[in-house]
Amino acid sequence: MNIPLTQFKTPLLDGSSIESKREEIKLYFQNTWQTYESLFSQINNDEAYFSKPERLRHPLIFYYGHTATFFINKLILGKYIHKRLNQHIESVCAVGVDEMSWDDLNTANYQWPTVEEVKDYRASVYSLMLNLIDTMELTLPIQQNSLAWVVLMGCEHERIHLETSSVIMRMLPLADLTQTAEWSPCEVFDQAPLNQLIPVAGKQLTLGKKDEDKTYGWDNEYGELSVDVDDFSASKFLVTNQEFLEFVQAQGYQKTQYWTEEGQHWLSFKKPTMPVFWLVENGEYFQRNLSSIIPLPLNWPVEVNYLEAKAFCNWKSEQTAKHIRLPTEAEWYCLREDLPEDTTSDKVSGNVNLASFASSCPVNYFENNQSEFYDIVGNVWQWTESAIDGFNGFKVHPLYDDFSTPTFDGKHNLIKGGSWISTGNEAIKSSRYAFRRHFFQHAGFRYIESEHKAIPTSDVNIYETDTAVCQQLESHYGKAYLNFTNYPKALANAVIDSVAQYTNKSADNLNKCLDLGCSVGRTSFELSAVFKQVDGVDFSARYIQHGVQLQNNRSVRYTLKNEGDIVEFKETSLAELALETSAENVHFSQGDAANLKAKYSQYDVILAQNVLEQSYDPALFLSKIHERLNEKGFLMVASNYNFNENITAKNKWIGGLKVNGENVTGFDGLAEHLAPHFTLLADKDIPRVLLNNCREYLVSNIHFTVWQKK
Repeated sequence: MNIPLTQFKTPLLDGSSIESKREEIKLYFQNTWQTYESLFSQINNDEAYFSKPERLRHPLIFYYGHTATFFINKLILGKYIHKRLNQHIESVCAVGVDEMSWDDLNTANYQWPTVEEVKDYRASVYSLMLNLIDTMELTLPIQQNSLAWVVLMGCEHERIHLETSSVIMRMLPLADLTQTAEWSPCEVFDQAPLNQLIPVAGKQLTLGKKDEDKTYGWDNEYGELSVDVDDFSASKFLVTNQEFLEFVQAQGYQKTQYWTEEGQHWLSFKKPTMPVFWLVENGEYFQRNLSSIIPLPLNWPVEVNYLEAKAFCNWKSEQTAKHIRLPTEAEWYCLREDLPEDTTSDKVSGNVNLASFASSCPVNYFENNQSEFYDIVGNVWQWTESAIDGFNGFKVHPLYDDFSTPTFDGKHNLIKGGSWISTGNEAIKSSRYAFRRHFFQHAGFRYIESEHKAIPTSDVNIYETDTAVCQQLESHYGKAYLNFTNYPKALANAVIDSVAQYTNKSADNLNKCLDLGCSVGRTSFELSAVFKQVDGVDFSARYIQHGVQLQNNRSVRYTLKNEGDIVEFKETSLAELALETSAENVHFSQGDAANLKAKYSQYDVILAQNVLEQSYDPALFLSKIHERLNEKGFLMVASNYNFNENITAKNKWIGGLKVNGENVTGFDGLAEHLAPHFTLLADKDIPRVLLNNCREYLVSNIHFTVWQKK
């Protein structure tokens, strides 16, 4: 089916008429669907759908079915529909898009549907979606919890795979494709213009899409991050095939000193000698476009992965004796900032949105405003030094909780600006997409000169997945469960109340507190509002690192097991809990409660949180702890006395035993060991809830005892 490739802009979420907005959404859906069909119509035989020109990716039959199954799977998940159209297709075409490594895509057990089956399936989904759009409840502005948002999600998702599918098609044999007029490439190519560096003034930027923004956004686009950008210089043009050819002819692919460690592994595995879309015949270079091969267009942007772009920059640094690198996301925004958003205008701001060509074009076609820079937007995506991370306040969308979170691993770098085939959300200013550094997209790069290092690509806020650590994080910073008060906060309150009750000093005049067994830090932060210094000490660095991260004004992300393989993504910060005011009073460090360093001394209060049952020698700890307290200081012990031979040898237990035929409880042992140096003032139980999954809880009554040094 041949159709005009005119693309509708991503719809605005607000409007004055519900029926006009319904019609706009319907037309956007139809435009999205028909463009996708038009791309695949160029495949001229069924066998091509099942070949694997890129062995790290699924065959094209997957992508042809995937975007339709996405609509159904999300509608089922959101309970907007209750019956599947085709269980097999909706299973086999559901997941498996982002390859994880060079060689980890196992295709042995895939039973792909036929092309005819997928075509019939897509026709059924198309009819269902049109009826759904015509009849769905619609209010304005469109919110993230509405059915209209899910419809837009499916449209934007299909537009993403318009790009990924076209990349794979570029790798098919030409005989498998029949070019249509709507997918004609640019036919102009010549020598490249001389690239040059242009100064850019640094500035402070606030990145992130606001909740009230009027266009659809993916979860990683929302939130906020303030960034101070230093002065830099950026290349006027994208790096051209001609400029990159110098690197190729200088044996850049053979000289490993230009490549990162990851790049060297990729070189060893793939053994490339030039960009993937280049060919050489009889000493002449050519380029593969979507469905044609042309002499290498020297004035078009080169298309490479991050590893190649990075190696080029390292080579360029050596050639020019300048600090050449890729821009960060924030530095790209410095270039992009003055360009209009273009969500409603018909103005063509670059080779983007399928508005000009079905290919790249010369790098000097689209000057951006009067800034002297070309192709800030469009032509090819631009690799950055920034690994993708969520902004402050990042939250996953419940119907697509794995869109962004798997990429927050330090291994996916952001690409910015869009390409010639970027449409919808991809073509707007706030779009954020990231891929593995060895991944091929319609992507190239521009370089910058800067004396300032970029943020390391691995410095991202990764989700904690260790079950024990996540359990502690939820206990400390999550919501209260089963109508019990947050345990670490209740424990801190018990400490503060006890001090107020048993001393003539006002609580806020106390100087030092030692929080032993501080875990991920909530109790330490709560105590810091009262004590001038709180030393949070735990045996496990796994726990302490999260307290330090929060103290450094970074949010902490973690996962919670709901049931089976289903997890919930959580994020917390001290600001959300109003704990940031006195956080600087806390000093976290790793330490052994039974063998503390001498510096841990002269405390007014020592809190021992579950230290007894986590110590290899609780009696040794109890016999020495008085030495670290000031005169009349307080020791407060929180314990369930649940001793475990995997942690504490049985001959070291202080309770839970029969001695001379008589029962000795944990509290009995505690009292016996503290009696020489302490007087018991009070005791009570404080409930603690640990979450195993959304329907299973571990509830303990922690025994809290207050002792004063004699």
